[in-house]
Amino acid sequence: MYEREYTPRPEATEEMRREFTANVSHELKTPITSISGYAEMMVTGMARREDWPKLAEKIYSESRRLIALIDDIIRLSRLDEGSISEPAAQVDLAAAARRCADRLEVEAARCRVNVTVSGPGASVMGSAQLIDEMITNLCDNAIKYNREGGRVVIRTGERDGCPYFSVEDNGIGIAPEHLGRVFERFYRVDKSRSKDTGGTGLGLSIVKHAAAWHHASIEAESAPEKGTKISIIFDGKGGEQV
Repeated sequence: MYEREYTPRPEATEEMRREFTANVSHELKTPITSISGYAEMMVTGMARREDWPKLAEKIYSESRRLIALIDDIIRLSRLDEGSISEPAAQVDLAAAARRCADRLEVEAARCRVNVTVSGPGASVMGSAQLIDEMITNLCDNAIKYNREGGRVVIRTGERDGCPYFSVEDNGIGIAPEHLGRVFERFYRVDKSRSKDTGGTGLGLSIVKHAAAWHHASIEAESAPEKGTKISIIFDGKGGEQV
């Protein structure tokens, strides 16, 4: 085992912090305002007793959204600061892909999307936790931004001697003008759909920074109404300019 650290460029870090702070204040305020509003309706008697279960469900939903957002903020902040320094070990990408597919089985069934894993096993020296997060975030997006009866395929293997995994779907796709920005924190192609799916807007940014920790390259291909494919290639060429 060995220790691996990823340290962003100082000037990029300062700029990211300023932008991050501005966005976080807005993103946190939205669910907190909703929770406060629903609770006030119950406390002041503005809401009828028979409506309390519905309001409680909304408070629970917004609370879960807030917790997910805070978890993602903490994770991304640690990646930004280069404070993740953990032992790296051999990770089987195929096994990691199967674990993620199993974990998202209920969500996929709810959205009526079929998730499969294919390809030979491929081993990479890295962080099992970060690789798990990358596959899970990509697969979760592929499920949520899909259509009923859609499919998601997680592939693993080697490309030009380099381990890789990819997540491909036949969902709604991403327009060319948005594709270059989807890995930015809090960037959403469709804000209304993101709110409906419960996304925090940080999943792909976490993928980007976790890939950087591994010095892995990211390839993204997409077309509206045809689907999206995102590949993480462990080629040692990525991670310097995030």
